[in-house]
Amino acid sequence: MFKTLPGFREFYPEDCAKKNYIFAHWRNTARSFGFVEFEPPVLEQLDLFTEKSGEEIKSQLFEFVDKGGRAVSLRPEMTPSLARMVGAKAAGIRRPVKWFAIGENYRYERQQKGRLRAFFQYNADILGEDSINADAEVICLLVESLRSFGLTSSEFKLRLGDRNLWVLFLQSAGVEAELLTPVLSVVDKFEKVSQEALSEMMKDALAGSRVNAGDLISKIRKFISIRDVDSMRSAFPDSVELGCKIDARIADWKELLSILDSMGVGDFISPDLGIVRGLAYYTGFVFEAFQTVGTGRALAGGGRYDNLVKKLGYQDMPAVGFGMGDVTVSDLLELVGKGGSLNISPDAYLIIGSESLRPKALSLAGDLRRAGVKLDYALKPAGYGKQFKQADASGAAFAVILGDDEAARNVAKIKNLKTGEGKEVPFGDILSALK
Repeated sequence: MFKTLPGFREFYPEDCAKKNYIFAHWRNTARSFGFVEFEPPVLEQLDLFTEKSGEEIKSQLFEFVDKGGRAVSLRPEMTPSLARMVGAKAAGIRRPVKWFAIGENYRYERQQKGRLRAFFQYNADILGEDSINADAEVICLLVESLRSFGLTSSEFKLRLGDRNLWVLFLQSAGVEAELLTPVLSVVDKFEKVSQEALSEMMKDALAGSRVNAGDLISKIRKFISIRDVDSMRSAFPDSVELGCKIDARIADWKELLSILDSMGVGDFISPDLGIVRGLAYYTGFVFEAFQTVGTGRALAGGGRYDNLVKKLGYQDMPAVGFGMGDVTVSDLLELVGKGGSLNISPDAYLIIGSESLRPKALSLAGDLRRAGVKLDYALKPAGYGKQFKQADASGAAFAVILGDDEAARNVAKIKNLKTGEGKEVPFGDILSALK
């Protein structure tokens, strides 16, 4: 007996219907924002991910050497592939690039609720535009993608942080430039690890620095608790060197929040400097959507990553985007009862009175299917009783009955399988009778 590998899913028809329901909402929402779909390869050169992703993802790669001697990896995320694809064709692509993708990613991590080793992710990104309007567009798309399921601001929130502001804060605290990235990685763990572990991680990140780890942790705790823009500015010490940069960034915050209010999603947004994002390539505003019911799990995350395309060796191109996983979204929809009506049954079941009528029945079935009717019938000869049992088991709403008498008059009997009501209709009227 073979079993499914740990962390991998198999989708039976009902599960596929749930998955495709989610995908359809994602696609429709992205397209309503003017995004177009792309699809990156599932297997890439290993270096694409080891050089451009965070340390956590590097440790989770499904990597191997292929038969050609190449070091490769199943994709753990799609952003590096997107940056590579856009960078390779940058000269001929109309900007801004507004692309989205829905694909399966793979990470060898510990299996737990909401986190699997194979998961589908919806990515949407804007490249070639550095204005705050691009950040707002992506954030609004994320919110509307969740709202499309009927989710409200009482069921999820988007927490908005800022890597740029953190860099300015750490600089004002004396952290050396070369230590900013490792310190930010520790900041990302503030809500995820114990105080003891945090202290050790910060000491490691500040190795060789004149900054005291304990003092910096205390400053970070105060800064990370700020939830309004005006308080962000007052948290900085007076600095001639950094003052203008800080004021400019606070102005960016106010502009972004104002735009999001105008877009009608302000109620979903919560400033939260605890959001830093662990991936190494983020450079500006970062954000995560969390459910506010149940366990409060993360639903999506993203931010600005202006340097990634250039780091891959291509023309410099600013970028901002997000990723949203299907596992946590599906769990949330089930929790709040907003998974939609997922009917995988045929619309009608064709009852064939005798085998001599099968050619005529198949012709009728073809006409109805081409007209958009989901229709099934018995593939082997069977009596009326058995065919009606099959019709009931299929979940079809109607039975289309073609007996010898009906066929001779070019009519069929349409029976509502829920109410038992039936009527005869000419072949040409069957389609309208099934609606």
